[in-house]
This record gives sequence, structure tokens and C-alpha cells, in this order.
Amino acid sequence: MSSKWVLDFVDLVQRQGRYAFDRLDLEKSVSASPETLSQGLVRLSRKNRVKRIRKGFYVILPVEYSAIGMIPPDWFIDDLMRYLQLPYYIGLQSAAALHGAGHQQIQQFQVVTQKQERPIVLPGLSIRFFRKGNLSATPLKSVKGHGGMLPVSTPEATGLDLVRYSRQIGGLDAVVTILAELAESMSPEKLADAAAGEPELAPVQRLGWLLDHLGQTALADALAQSITTLPRRAKLDPVGTWGGFPSQNRWRVVENAEPQSDL
Repeated sequence: MSSKWVLDFVDLVQRQGRYAFDRLDLEKSVSASPETLSQGLVRLSRKNRVKRIRKGFYVILPVEYSAIGMIPPDWFIDDLMRYLQLPYYIGLQSAAALHGAGHQQIQQFQVVTQKQERPIVLPGLSIRFFRKGNLSATPLKSVKGHGGMLPVSTPEATGLDLVRYSRQIGGLDAVVTILAELAESMSPEKLADAAAGEPELAPVQRLGWLLDHLGQTALADALAQSITTLPRRAKLDPVGTWGGFPSQNRWRVVENAEPQSDL
């Protein structure tokens, strides 16, 4: 009987066009003991009707996804981040793919938020969180997801984030490969505006160098004009060495790496 009560609640949530709920939602809606509700959730989980992805947070699996065992993360990411009480946006390679730079197919859904969160890794699901202090300064656009509009970094902000987190997403080769496609969606004016919100100049310098490297002169020029003071030297590869590499370029970037695009 416990699973019937929980199943009725799950069916109601899904009829409302939602594919996630938290334990508190369930307890408010179903008059049963915590033990009874837990038993119902376990039974539905065994039947691949629901799946717990964070303590107290569950996603609903429609019949067509029961064999796969997971739904796409954009179906529930907004509910999850509200549950965690964290502002966020879809960023990096996930954002680049939404903007048409999908040459590199990744199996990881990448979310930028203001607090470090443990990644979520389950069969059929991988969500990685990237911490960013000045989250509110990032230009965003709304992109339609399965359950509504989702916040996504603009192509220009995505480019800056790719450079900032290059070590975590596969290195400069991965970044320059994505930029080769993403640059087609960038606006020089919007790129300059996005760079103005950056607290550090080094990511701007590195992105400018990479855009010059790709022959995207108009975008690189816009970035160069956004830099109003002479920047310090910055390493192209942040963890590489300083010595023995040229830096006679307009970005004062030490060319301690040779990024290669896969395109």
C-alpha cells in the first residue's frame, strides 16, 4: 500500500509537467509515516520509477526511460538547484553545445554555481559543478529546456569560462577546439561587455591570444580594446613554466603551450 500512495504522488507531479520532487514535498502531500514513505520510495526505485540523485531529492522516470534508468539532466536541473538553494547557470562545454559548438560530444553536464558541490555520478548521469565567485556578473541568456526556460551563459561568457576552467575540462586543446566553432556565435561588442565583468585579466588575455591564434581578429580586437591598463604577463598554460617562452604579443601572454584544434 505504501508504494501505491507514493506512486499516486509521483503520477500527480508528472502530470503537472515536473520530473523531480524532494522528500519534503512528499511528506507534505502524503499522510503516512516516514518509514512507510521510505518503503514506498525503495519499491518505486527498484521498479525504475524514481531515482534518488541527492539525499532527499528524487527524479521521476517516465516509462520510456525506465530501461535507461535516467532522464536528461535539463529535465530536472532547475528543480535540483532550487532544492540546493543555489543560483546557477549551465556553462562551459554544455553551454557551448547549446550554442551550436557540439563537435566534442561530452557525457558530462556542466553547471556553474557559487558554492563547491560534489559531482553527481550515477549510471546514465554525470553532473559536474564549477564554483565561481562572481556568478551574478556573468551574462546569461534563457534557453528553452524540457520543463521550461533555463539560464545558460552567453557564447561570449562561455568562451571566458572555458579559458578559466581549461585545466578541469581537458586542457587548451579542448578549449581551442570548442572556440573554433563557438566564435561563430560571438559578438565583438558582447564579448567586450562580458570581459568588463571579469575580476581578473589573465582569462581575458588568454582568450584574446587564442582568438588571434584562430584568426578571429574582430573578436580579439574587441577584447584588446576592453583592457584599459597594461596587464601583467600571464602564462597561456596556467600550470606551465615561465622561462624560455616568447611573450612578444599584444596580450603579454607567455606562449608556454601549443594548443591544437581537433577540427
